[in-house]
Amino acid sequence: MLKGKNALVTGSTSGIGLGIAEKLANEGINLVINGLGDAKEIEVIRASLASKYGVTVLYDPADMTQPDQIECMMKKAMTQLGGVDILVNNAGIQHVAPVEEFPASKWDAIIAINLSSAFHTTRMAVSYMKSKGWGRIINVASAHALVASPFKSAYVASKHGILGFTKTIALEVATKGVTVNAICPGYVLTALVERQIPDTAKVRGMTIEQVKQEVLLAAQPTKQFVTVEQVASCALFLCSDAAASITGTHISIDGGWSAH
Repeated sequence: MLKGKNALVTGSTSGIGLGIAEKLANEGINLVINGLGDAKEIEVIRASLASKYGVTVLYDPADMTQPDQIECMMKKAMTQLGGVDILVNNAGIQHVAPVEEFPASKWDAIIAINLSSAFHTTRMAVSYMKSKGWGRIINVASAHALVASPFKSAYVASKHGILGFTKTIALEVATKGVTVNAICPGYVLTALVERQIPDTAKVRGMTIEQVKQEVLLAAQPTKQFVTVEQVASCALFLCSDAAASITGTHISIDGGWSAH
């Protein structure tokens, strides 16, 4: 059912995005991957996905803070792959600081990448999906789309926003064979999370290990980090026929965090 379809996954040169891209490629889905990093390392990733799974894999370096670059990326996917059947809005960044010390530039960047970029990709993808009578839009949100934590004002605001955006677009395309959902993971030990640990330790006056156990995993009753594989498997499920009636909602993968 999914073989031969085309997917675009933002922020997919590492972490959750790369995990989702690989899971989709394994189903025979052609890809556009996107993200920042060393050009040679990214080419290795692109070529490896293409050769391992026998699919077409393109790379686009669009900066998710720049609407014009996002538009060019979407047009490239439409022309070179023929369309975008599956859109995964995954790109995200984080910054940890009390609101009175939060740099305005960081706020703007987080809102642009975590929230506004999903608008810019989605607005260009839905017409094609509606014309085909089939489409999947998956927004990688966070447990922080449902609950808040201190010192993460921009991130929490952006993730609450993406959940509202998910519900709205789902209603707009509900009769067109297109589903729109959000995945809300708890803490996954990706590079994004690893980078915020020292900042959190500094703000809270803790050691790195204390942050992991007493801050990050304290919220997750299972006391275990969510894995990339678990998030990627959920994304694949949302692409399947079994999930055709799941739209306008979120799926929490948070070890029980949001049950509090």
